[in-house]
Amino acid sequence: MKSGIEGNTRYNHPKFSTTDLRSISMPQKSRIFRRRVFVPAQTTMAVMLAMGYPAHALSSEIVLPRINVVAGGEDAIVKQPGSVSIVGPADLERIQPLSTEDALRTVPGIHIKGEEESAIVANIGMRGLSAADYKSLILEDGVPVAPGLFVGNQRYYNPRIQRMEEIEVLKGAAALRYGPNTIGGVINYKTKEPIDGVSIAGRIGSHNYREATLEAGGKSPSGEAKAGLFYTRAKSDGFQGKGFDMEDLMLKGGMALGNDQWVSFKFTHHENDANISYRGLFLDAYKAGASYNPAPDDWFLTKRKSLDLNHQWEINPDTTLNTLVYWSDMSRDYWRFAVDNAASTAAGRWVYTNTVNGNNRAFERVGLDSRLTINHKSFGFNNKAEIGVRIMDEEMVDQGVTATRANPRSGTISTDRVDSATGYALFGENRFDVTDKLSITPGLRIEHYEQKRHDRQNSANDGKSSNTEYLPGIGATYWLSPGTQLYGSVYKAFSPPLNSQSIVTGLDQQLDAEKSLNIEAGIRGQSGKLRYELTVFQMDFDNQITPAISGGLTNANAGSTLHRGLETAFGYSWDNGFSLDTNLTWIPTADYREDRGGGVNKGNRLPYSPEWLANVTLAYVSGPMQVALAGRYVDEQYGHGDNTDPITGSGNNIWKGKLPSYHTFDLTGTYALSKQLKLTAAIKNLTDERYIAGLRQGIYAGAERSLEIGAKYVF
Repeated sequence: MKSGIEGNTRYNHPKFSTTDLRSISMPQKSRIFRRRVFVPAQTTMAVMLAMGYPAHALSSEIVLPRINVVAGGEDAIVKQPGSVSIVGPADLERIQPLSTEDALRTVPGIHIKGEEESAIVANIGMRGLSAADYKSLILEDGVPVAPGLFVGNQRYYNPRIQRMEEIEVLKGAAALRYGPNTIGGVINYKTKEPIDGVSIAGRIGSHNYREATLEAGGKSPSGEAKAGLFYTRAKSDGFQGKGFDMEDLMLKGGMALGNDQWVSFKFTHHENDANISYRGLFLDAYKAGASYNPAPDDWFLTKRKSLDLNHQWEINPDTTLNTLVYWSDMSRDYWRFAVDNAASTAAGRWVYTNTVNGNNRAFERVGLDSRLTINHKSFGFNNKAEIGVRIMDEEMVDQGVTATRANPRSGTISTDRVDSATGYALFGENRFDVTDKLSITPGLRIEHYEQKRHDRQNSANDGKSSNTEYLPGIGATYWLSPGTQLYGSVYKAFSPPLNSQSIVTGLDQQLDAEKSLNIEAGIRGQSGKLRYELTVFQMDFDNQITPAISGGLTNANAGSTLHRGLETAFGYSWDNGFSLDTNLTWIPTADYREDRGGGVNKGNRLPYSPEWLANVTLAYVSGPMQVALAGRYVDEQYGHGDNTDPITGSGNNIWKGKLPSYHTFDLTGTYALSKQLKLTAAIKNLTDERYIAGLRQGIYAGAERSLEIGAKYVF
């Protein structure tokens, strides 16, 4: 993973000598090469081939329009007044991740609470926010992927890494362009472009892991239309018997409409049957090295479809309008067997009854996101303004089903609710290039949302709530020298209450959003072969929703936490093929600022918020071969906000306690036998470290040592 100046691009700042045109969006690239390149074609071709570009890069071949978190352009990162990390194609090839969370572990400031190695459920914490919570926004090609941002849990769907080409992580005031839930920052998964041809890839590994991926696509003779498909099927018996059967399909394509407009579509279909549960191992079983599934009959069944439609219109050379319409439909059926608590305590493992509880939810979302960017010369400066609007409607059907072991997928409906929400957002920002060194970017986001609850079994529980939030921010960048840039920002971020919090037994709880005043400052740059980025930050997160203590309400805005820390990233490349990339996250403060009850007292540390995180990767490249050894350190952390220290094997403390620190190593390698055939291999958790990854009605053991081998052939 690269961060800061180097990233996966070079930059066209006046003081830099090279640019990397791969960072330019296709509409920009097409415009440049068709209408604005005045040097001889032979000269341009020679330059681009020398930079490693394919010959077709000079043609008008389309790159499909989409919304990027790190806005397009050859100097995209250095225009962001905040910390930026990009996990690019080369990084993904080196990491060989099985999930998006595998790839994110290398990003400064991010902590993953691993519940199972395939990361079916998202557990991502940023900058000291609990990895068991959801206060950061996750996008795919600019579209929210969480099933419900307003109406329900946001962790139930995790996009598959096999169809991703890059991951953008953005913190700082530039995150105001997106919302809601941007307190920690924004993660954007960018899907692959259709290829011109066919490729097949496969992996096999420990726990009977089997994966096959097909990519196929084509383009028109002019290169201004193309389409393709990406299909992955993966199955595994799973570590501890937590198996799954997953298939993931993406259809993607688009075309140019004349010289100044482009359209694209993306359709996805995802299914996953996973033998996972909230229940973990008892302490004695964990200590004894137990490797069984603690809930062998529980199933988490997911289906999701989505459709994105993008349109980009270059109104004139300085004005561009991007419009995105998106829809998704998802179901998550969670069938869990009830337990006999007394018998479980006596047995030292979960003992199940014949009662099955279905916690089944269906989500639907439709949205519109439109953004107008304008380059202008107002006030005597070079300016870039962005103005945008988002309208989004969500609905969740929440049903509880009481079933039996004899008929575990049907039964009596015990709860039947429909939660819905409509959100409206308006934002604007303007970057003033005050001098060739100093740029200042003020911005404002306004979010209004309306929530409704309809209980189809008891209309007395029906209710509605609404709220409006104003979120200002300002950021700046300053060039200290040709290779060194300072950046900083101050901004408000927010997370709305869910319907279940804002409407209780039909009563509007009159809740405001949870809000955070975020401050960060940093330096990034490169000096010769050294790349670096250092960021200090503070998040004053208040207005948090807690149980009410007066006024006849169930919930109130009464909680607050304080987060302070430091993120660093360094990289160095030698001439002999070796490179070293390291990053360190230190968060000395991630504390509650008042008593919450239940043992959660002022000064306690948030759960799943380690003080130290570190990543070190030593890589070697020689001709067709690449090898990397990656080490990771995760500091001790608490499983609950009461900061209980010992982990016990029964009673309420079964999901509480201090998780010891741990470290793991991964060894990966690739070898290109030819231009068409590439081999891959990976040993994850090389030293077979046994560690506790999380607590949740028991102990989640970290995945043991595993081996994966694979191959990819391009026709």
